[in-house]
This record gives sequence, structure tokens and C-alpha cells, in this order.
Amino acid sequence: MPRTLGGFIEDALHNGYSRVNEEISSFSAPVNIQETDNSYEMQLAAPGLKKEDFKISVDQNMLHISYEHKEENKEQQDSNKWLRSEFKQKSFKRSFTLNEKIDTGKISAKYTDGLLHVTIAKKEVSAPLVHEISVN
Repeated sequence: MPRTLGGFIEDALHNGYSRVNEEISSFSAPVNIQETDNSYEMQLAAPGLKKEDFKISVDQNMLHISYEHKEENKEQQDSNKWLRSEFKQKSFKRSFTLNEKIDTGKISAKYTDGLLHVTIAKKEVSAPLVHEISVN
């Protein structure tokens, strides 16, 4: 079930790490979201990853954050024989619904110390115009 959180509706996914099989692991990175006067500050825990493998996009009113990394692990006895070869993949995807208070053109991100920091700027939402209509 989706939850409302500081102007967002979080698309609830499984939390924590889950093993899909021996070669592929998938997890949902835990997220902290803090509201400030001018923005929402998101911290997504993703230790040991590379910033180049993150993909962040906005599609209409949805913010998508994903990560995919494939690596090859080879163990060799000598240079001619393979004793073992494993392909591993790490991935996750989180999606958030944005409301009309978000300036989608002013979303920024940086990755430091195992945390993906996403700043989601707020924009001024004008109050709806109120007109009185007289009944004749």
C-alpha cells in the first residue's frame, strides 16, 4: 500500500535485501526524507555502489531512482584454465509520486559516503482564484 510522506506518496516496495538466486541479487534501498522550507531532502542508503550506475528520471509526476551494476568475478588456478566464473548483478528501483508542489526541473543528486542525496525543490503553488457569483 502506498503511504503519504511529506508531499510524496511512496510506492511501497519490499524493504531490505532479498536474494533472488545465486547470480542475481536485488534489494530496495532504505530512504530517509526530510522536508525543509524550500525542498525535500532524500537520503537513499546504497553503500559500495558507483555513482555512474545510478539512473534518476522524472516521468510525468513520478520520480524513479534505479541502480544496476553487473560484474564478473573470475577465479583462476592458472592463466589457461577457468576453475570458476560467476556473473553477478546488483539492482534496485524506487519510485515516488510527486505532487504539484515539486519543481521537477530543479531536482539534483550527488553520491557520497554510500548515500545518494537527492534534493527535490519545491515551487510556489498559487492559491486558486475565488470568484463570487451572484445569483439573479
